[in-house]
Amino acid sequence: MKNIVIVESPAKSKTIEKYLAGDYKVVSSKGHIRDLATTGKYGLGVDLDNDFKPTYVIIKGKNKDVKELKKLVKEADHVYLATDPDREGEIISWHLKDELDIPDNKYSRVTFREITKDVVLKSIKEEAKIDMNLVKGAETRRILDRIIGFRLSKLMQYKTGGKSAGRVQSVALKLIVDREREILAFIPKEYWTIEAEFKDFTALLFKYKDKDIEINNESEADAILEKLSKEFIIKNIEEKVRKKSAKEVFKTSTLQQMAANKLNFAASKTMKIAQKLYEGVDLGSETVGLITYMRTDSVRISPEFISQTKDFINKKYGEKYVGSPKMGKRNTNMQDAHEGIRPTSILRVPEDVKKYLTIDEYKLYKLIYTRALASLMADAKLLQTTVIFDNNDYLFKTTGSVLTFDGYLKEYAEYEDNEDKILPDFKEMNGSLTANKINKEQHFTKPASRYTESSLIKELESLGIGRPSTYATIISTIKDHDYVKVEDKKFIPTKMGIETTDKLQEYFSDIINVKYTAHMESDLDDIAEDKKNNIKVLHEFYDKFAPIMDDALKNMEKKAPEKTGEVCPECGNDLVIRKGKYGEFVACSNYPTCKYIKKEKKSSEEVKVIAECPKCHKDIIERKTRKGKIFYGCSGYPKCDYATWYKPTGEVCSKCGNLIVNKNGENICENCDK
Repeated sequence: MKNIVIVESPAKSKTIEKYLAGDYKVVSSKGHIRDLATTGKYGLGVDLDNDFKPTYVIIKGKNKDVKELKKLVKEADHVYLATDPDREGEIISWHLKDELDIPDNKYSRVTFREITKDVVLKSIKEEAKIDMNLVKGAETRRILDRIIGFRLSKLMQYKTGGKSAGRVQSVALKLIVDREREILAFIPKEYWTIEAEFKDFTALLFKYKDKDIEINNESEADAILEKLSKEFIIKNIEEKVRKKSAKEVFKTSTLQQMAANKLNFAASKTMKIAQKLYEGVDLGSETVGLITYMRTDSVRISPEFISQTKDFINKKYGEKYVGSPKMGKRNTNMQDAHEGIRPTSILRVPEDVKKYLTIDEYKLYKLIYTRALASLMADAKLLQTTVIFDNNDYLFKTTGSVLTFDGYLKEYAEYEDNEDKILPDFKEMNGSLTANKINKEQHFTKPASRYTESSLIKELESLGIGRPSTYATIISTIKDHDYVKVEDKKFIPTKMGIETTDKLQEYFSDIINVKYTAHMESDLDDIAEDKKNNIKVLHEFYDKFAPIMDDALKNMEKKAPEKTGEVCPECGNDLVIRKGKYGEFVACSNYPTCKYIKKEKKSSEEVKVIAECPKCHKDIIERKTRKGKIFYGCSGYPKCDYATWYKPTGEVCSKCGNLIVNKNGENICENCDK
């Protein structure tokens, strides 16, 4: 065996091995092989008294994989560490090198920014070494997240009953809670509008004698209406050509936002599908990655792709449709390590590969493809018309536009929000026209909207909090831990989410806030760029964090268990709701003196009757083990101990009279077919 190439994903390994000659064996680490231990002080796996030295252990269930990799590495002449082209991929490569004991002269670090034959063959020759600054940045991030996550989570579990807290997660939750409070505190302000309705358009009152007008109540609106006639004089017509430019190719955050808005995909779903499109799809004649690496905050695209796409546009639509690359605004937090998200080839038209993709894969690929194609197309041109009307010194305005050249909209129109309206030719109206109606309408000012997945991601990015690759996980966590509920795609904080946020702000407001979290993110970037010392950054953080944590442990008031309104039948004290390993239960408030636990009886509607018990002829019902695994047992338990893992069909065997059960999709007799 000559060369071993280690990637993260099994799917990716299969694709890449098809490109490389027989001298290469491509294998997968299946993601991370090591993580921080849960031993030592506070179970952090970090030596707080020895410059935060981490202790790493092989992840549970990965020992066999590591053993096989060690054997392959030992037999190989050279090892190529080809994990993902980002900071997370860099530290995975470092863990592999360290755990597999690969000598410096026996390995190379390579990255595949897209999984296509040409790029893979080219990249395998561009050998480098692991960037230890990137590793330090990623390791520092992990240590910070472990310290804050472990210690704050345990504090919240003990004091509030909350499930978790985290460096970025808790700031994201605070944004949602703050927005909810802003909405609840908002006092609507009344205002009125007056609109003239014509045959083909409407015009809105906006000025009186060239001064802005504000209508605060109905009486003011009625007073104005009395002064208006239905005859309007055209005071001014202004026409100007307006250009509308395409947006740049997607980066991780904008892809997540657009997929949420246009495809109704959760961020986690978008990233899962994008991963598949990146790793490789079997197109019959070849297996190839359809998009470039999907974890990026850059919108840069390669000269080769620009050239190929411009040629494609020219051939399809003509030279006038060819535009220049759109680079967007550069964010100060942008790492720009590699390209934006684009198709690996503009020649792989979505309709041509549709039959090889699932419906959702096709939708996302088409979105990415169309955005990239449009980003290199010419601006659309519109003739924008603004018309001012005079009615007894009250000025009304209407605005509309006509698309004179579609440009990039030729491809991207279905994803563009377009509110432009078409107006008639006012030059033929002899300077005046008559309104059909003049309407008054009451309005009230509205508070800021609740966050959606899309708007929360946009806000986190604009504030410089977290990294685009982590947003999907953050959102999943606050949803899964019941800190928020989702209604009409909008986040509403739960009682637990609000209580957890308030307790954290009571003690940790200097750490769990936007400014400090963004500053910490900047420090992590500086470590990765060798501008700051990682140990110094950790000491500065912990010297601030530790005394606050000690104070919170000692003085934070513990939330009292919620009373049910019932009394304990054994000692007469209140019954309360407690939380255990398997969820909530009702028990005596006088624990441990009284250990009474109320046994909950399910209503007949909650009990799923499956069949008749073959032993005692009572009902067989669906049950759960303590770990939540479903089985089917007799309702007469413990007197009758009949139970089966397989769901009874309700029929009995004609030979022996035992139940027919469904095992792996097949109906069999649990007795005769054993």
